[in-house]
Amino acid sequence: MHKVLVVDDDKVLQDSVKQSLEFHHFFVETADNGREALNKVTTGNYDLVVMDVNMPEMDGIEALEQIKKVNPSIIVLILTAYSNVGDAVKAVKLGAFNYLEKPITSENLVALIKRALKARSLVETSKFSAPTLSLGNKDKFVGESDEMLKVFNVISKLAQVNTPVLIRGESGTGKELVAKAIHYNGPRKDERFVTINLAAIPDNLIESELFGHEKGAFTGATERKIGKFQYADGGTIFLDEIGDISATMQVKLLRILQEKVFTPVGSNRDVSVDVRVIAASHKPFEEMIKDGSFREDLFYRLNVLPVYLPPLRERTSDIPHLIDYYVNYFNSLHNLEIKGVNEESLKLLTGYAWPGNIRELRNVIEHAFIIESSDYIQPGSLPDSVKRGAGKTTEDTSTSNDEETSRIDFKGIRESVLDKDVTDEDLSQYQFTFAQVTGENDIKMDFQVAKDLFEKEFIQQALRLNKGKINQTALKANIPKKTLLRKIEKYEINPKDYY
Repeated sequence: MHKVLVVDDDKVLQDSVKQSLEFHHFFVETADNGREALNKVTTGNYDLVVMDVNMPEMDGIEALEQIKKVNPSIIVLILTAYSNVGDAVKAVKLGAFNYLEKPITSENLVALIKRALKARSLVETSKFSAPTLSLGNKDKFVGESDEMLKVFNVISKLAQVNTPVLIRGESGTGKELVAKAIHYNGPRKDERFVTINLAAIPDNLIESELFGHEKGAFTGATERKIGKFQYADGGTIFLDEIGDISATMQVKLLRILQEKVFTPVGSNRDVSVDVRVIAASHKPFEEMIKDGSFREDLFYRLNVLPVYLPPLRERTSDIPHLIDYYVNYFNSLHNLEIKGVNEESLKLLTGYAWPGNIRELRNVIEHAFIIESSDYIQPGSLPDSVKRGAGKTTEDTSTSNDEETSRIDFKGIRESVLDKDVTDEDLSQYQFTFAQVTGENDIKMDFQVAKDLFEKEFIQQALRLNKGKINQTALKANIPKKTLLRKIEKYEINPKDYY
């Protein structure tokens, strides 16, 4: 439950806001002026402060400045009956999330509070998606490395300006979450955040997707369509895998970055837009510039203040913090009470190289949650790929005598999914446990969970073996394309991870 402090010298309004927020399940405390609010923030732990400007003893603007010194991460919303541009600008510069004029309906206030809390959660989530720090009590960083302190310092600076951003890092390090954190904590937070994966779009359709087209511009263009840039006007567009675009598209993107105009396909008119561009890629741009496959001028346009997210294998000391985070997350999601991982499992997890980074770690913990029947995650609940990668080839001996496992072997569906040159050794990683029989003869199974686990695992392996190609995967796995796309969305699978 989020804790909110309502600060207003008008008791009637104070009580009204308090009751409205409590109705929406917020824990609410009150203060009558800025000085009292500052004292409470200093001694308490609040997620958000809703504060008036004109109050005795200490006004809202001064209190805002002092509160931010005590706790920079706290969200502050300023409400006033006597708004002026000067106060609004000053409040935003001092770190207020928003500056609003009274009266405001309870529905709009609650919606704004939820949006503000979501913006902060994106920053906190991205800490774990690119972790060299972990989140401790009172939202403080408790990591050992300076790398993420530098990253989040850059993010805080980028959130307040409109310069283009290039986020670099391996797949699974949290590039899109960082892009969202920049957007939702900046001046464009109330506008659209539009994501497009350039690597997933055929070359002949990228221009139409980005810039739109006129009716009849090409075969199949039966009506006019606006592109992603026009749709994102006023907000932010996130261009994922920008390193995969052609030389022709690089020129067109350079133009929109320089002039903020573009020409839709089949049109003679220019369209002006105000869009912030955030791009991301795992590609080695320096080498691509040397061999001529990526424009140097476009690279420097994007790379004004770069954000680099290092891979998880370079920060293994933070794996225990990540495991704790995901254990708590999946306990809440699945209504379970797993306490953590045992010592041997932790050794396996910290000894693994994590080629899929945080996305793979999240998947492994979720996998273990479905399998595990004890209070702690045992090595037997971890995927074989993790145990092999960490130098382990056998099951956990402490549990082998107490458990029998029921497995499904993917070899039986080999011909429908796999290329002919895949070996039996490759197939060994496609076994996972659906049921466990404990020493007390207690069988733990759930058909719906097992069905979802099978579908997700089946699609992930099919995509991996077909290098993420949707049409090829649908054909070789004998899945209708619409069904495949629907399942990909349901299980939040990203085909680009398998290119």
